[in-house]
Amino acid sequence: MKTMWEIKQGDAIEVLKTMPDQCINTCVTSPPYWGLRDYGVEGQIGLERTPEEYVDKLVQVFREVRRVLRDDGTLWLNLGDSYNGSKMNRSGQHGYKDGRSNKDKRFSVGGVEGLKPKDLVGIPWMVAFALRADGWYLRQDIIWHKPNPMPESVKDRCTKAHEYIFLLAKSRRYYYDAEAIKEPLARPEELLRKTPAVFGGRNKHGGYGTRKHNGNEYVGTYTDRNKRSVWTVSTKPFPEAHFAVYPPDLIEPCILAGCPVGGTVLDPFAGSGTTLLVAIQHHRKAIGIELNPEYVEIAKRRLNSVQLKLVME
Repeated sequence: MKTMWEIKQGDAIEVLKTMPDQCINTCVTSPPYWGLRDYGVEGQIGLERTPEEYVDKLVQVFREVRRVLRDDGTLWLNLGDSYNGSKMNRSGQHGYKDGRSNKDKRFSVGGVEGLKPKDLVGIPWMVAFALRADGWYLRQDIIWHKPNPMPESVKDRCTKAHEYIFLLAKSRRYYYDAEAIKEPLARPEELLRKTPAVFGGRNKHGGYGTRKHNGNEYVGTYTDRNKRSVWTVSTKPFPEAHFAVYPPDLIEPCILAGCPVGGTVLDPFAGSGTTLLVAIQHHRKAIGIELNPEYVEIAKRRLNSVQLKLVME
């Protein structure tokens, strides 16, 4: 059985250097968040002493990603933020722990130079701006709204219920299939009723309106609309892993919009293989890179199971 996926064990930068130029359509990934947890693997990203060191490391990784992307390729980057707090796990995000103790004081109160105790670090935007400065086109910030966020006991701010997904492009013009990720209208019958008065007359598409109007996404259809930039997706536990796993529904639009059928999706921080899994389910090839050999084995089990089901269908 010919596999549609490949997962390579090793350091992201070193493995990427072995890959040829322009062999990837899109990259969908979520690197380890800064200061969240220790994965117990030498060379891991996320335990840098300063936010600036962390950002610089990611810039190096995604510089290699940009090289292997086609000229019309895109990067969909999921990142959460961190606090200059009193203990290692202060991201306000997943709240996952792996049980290892952390005796390093760099994440203690006031431990990050230049930040006050309790400051929000601003990691996602630091990374996004650094990537833009390195040559990427920063196209959009997408909000991942979590209707079931981790509870927090804080009394002086809101419970964190969102993360960012940044859409970045290698070139000014890039592949983006807006039709593949359109979302249903909440009340299409209301639009149909109002359209003649608002837009003025039937057009060649069989609907009402004109493409010159701000509502041009509705032309010719009354059932869907251009996807909005706030995505409501519940988190889901993954029993095989003690680390954070983003839900398949979150990255499905990234893959559908960023990669044509038969194209190749890359995840240089593959973890348990969720990006690769969603890619092959939608008939895209997938390449993953993962430093931790334990996670590589988890990903292989998941992917072999899914591919077997696809072959049997």
